[in-house]
Amino acid sequence: MHRLLRMVCFGIVCMALAAPSRAEAAPRYLFKIATLAPDGSVWARHFQEFQNEVIAKSNGEIGFKLYMGGVMGDDRAMYRKMRIGQLQGGGFTMTGISETVPDFRVMAIPFLFRSYAEVDRVAEGLFPLFQKAFQEKDLVLLAMTEVGFVYTMSSEPVTTVAQLRASKCWAPENMGVTPIPLSIPDVLSSLQTGMINTVFNGFYGSIVLQWFTRTKYITDTPFGYAYGGLVFSKSAFAKLPPQHAAMMESAAKKHFAGLLIDTRRSNEEALATLKKNGIQLVSAEKETLQQLLAVRDQKTVPRLVGVAFSKEIYAAATRLLADFRAKSPAGGAAK
Repeated sequence: MHRLLRMVCFGIVCMALAAPSRAEAAPRYLFKIATLAPDGSVWARHFQEFQNEVIAKSNGEIGFKLYMGGVMGDDRAMYRKMRIGQLQGGGFTMTGISETVPDFRVMAIPFLFRSYAEVDRVAEGLFPLFQKAFQEKDLVLLAMTEVGFVYTMSSEPVTTVAQLRASKCWAPENMGVTPIPLSIPDVLSSLQTGMINTVFNGFYGSIVLQWFTRTKYITDTPFGYAYGGLVFSKSAFAKLPPQHAAMMESAAKKHFAGLLIDTRRSNEEALATLKKNGIQLVSAEKETLQQLLAVRDQKTVPRLVGVAFSKEIYAAATRLLADFRAKSPAGGAAK
């Protein structure tokens, strides 16, 4: 009898020692997240830091499974998988997710911003409106991400409107800007085959995606601003206890604010790298800029307002921008 008791006690001790701790156990709330960002990029690094903090502060109750580098497909495919519950979230580009939440594309109007200071003020003011728009589509926008100011990158110099029109130009799919729409994963192969010879990207993005290997010139005027968002399924996020949801929001605010700083630093460093690799900067003619601004104001914006995004979000964005410029007309450099 005593021997049997000893064996039972020994078994209980062994089971206790072998049992995983809370932090090692399967998470109670698992978020499968996909993104086009390659592993090792600045975007992936900050998400991993966000993930690590959330796991630690939830004592392992929240967990993540990351699918990086577009292995779950482009933005459209990622969103479809969120709809059926295969994914619970994603790092989306503005282009992809704005098909579902049109108002999110308002900050991508060409030549809208002159500096990152302007970007930050408008983004801060619009963020609650963006969150509301995402909520209406059963999504949760936890943070905004950034590619940065984007430039025209080409195999031949582009300094005039005529040269831009003559180029085999790519713009993100479904933007209605070009007869050669492509999803982001298809751009590099299209550059390699000569299907396109002109693209738009930030300095760092062109290196991460290897587009710079097929371009030789950068027009030294930012064409627009590119950004995205960390988005979760509303149904999945709603399962979190209030304290966990609040903690995730706080962690996202901290880590993705740091992402903006690092993205901008990476763009500065990337420009130096591009120059070392023989990429040449060319200046657009003054007349070209005037023509492009005229097209934006007289054709592009009137066509977009009330169609591509609401009149309300456009009014809010332009009001925030005008107020900022009135108080700080000097702004800052775009690069």
